[in-house]
Amino acid sequence: MATEYPPLDQRPIANTICLFDVDGPLTLARRTITPELTALLAKLRTQIAIGFVGGSDLAKQQEQLGSRDVPVTSLFDFAFSENGLTAYKLGVPLASTSFIAWLGEEKYKSLVRFILHYVADLDIPIKRGTFVEFRNGMINVSPIGRNASIQERNDFEKYDKEHKVRETFIAELKKEFPDNGLTYSIGGQISFDVVPVGWDKTYALRHLEAEAKKEGGVAYTTVHFFGDKTYPGGNDYEIFSDPRTIGHTVLNPDETAVELKKLFDL
Repeated sequence: MATEYPPLDQRPIANTICLFDVDGPLTLARRTITPELTALLAKLRTQIAIGFVGGSDLAKQQEQLGSRDVPVTSLFDFAFSENGLTAYKLGVPLASTSFIAWLGEEKYKSLVRFILHYVADLDIPIKRGTFVEFRNGMINVSPIGRNASIQERNDFEKYDKEHKVRETFIAELKKEFPDNGLTYSIGGQISFDVVPVGWDKTYALRHLEAEAKKEGGVAYTTVHFFGDKTYPGGNDYEIFSDPRTIGHTVLNPDETAVELKKLFDL
């Protein structure tokens, strides 16, 4: 039987919301959430609003956070996929935005053509498949390929820290496309996101502000954000450092649990 939670405006700490990046704070990279953390979040949800904000699409977040019988959008008050460009409130879709409509087909083809040529010429220990993944609100670029196994992802992450493959790739894209209005952020172990300027994870805050203005909406004056890539260039940096949020750097689900218990006496 599904747990029932108080309406958002009747939570004991109604002006507060916790937003979580997915990989790192809620799960190990591309793994599934533990029953213990799921239970802790459910307990937290009886006090405040909770939401996730991740770069991946909803299908991947369903795999990591939900289950066969439980939609991920029922486990969080707010679900912000692709940095919030696909969004849900209490399981109901909010307005979405399209990367391709914003950039245009010709500029998009030019960008992807450059990326694929660059990957083809890249000399790294291994390559797999799916080097460019098109999402509704962004594209995700992986020099090794998103089909890499978990061990291959771990190995590439170590290699990348030494050889700065992604950092160098991004520098070349900035040089090649200085006027496209795009920003690049490293996330996860093997890839980086390409999004229009302003379409980083702070996009989720736009939804919160818009929903607050609607009838029965809640103005969240305290927004806690939990992320792991919170350094400049990481895909959590913008929302972590935004003056509208209180940022917490957590590198794994255990650290998230410790921080939540300390903050909310769980």
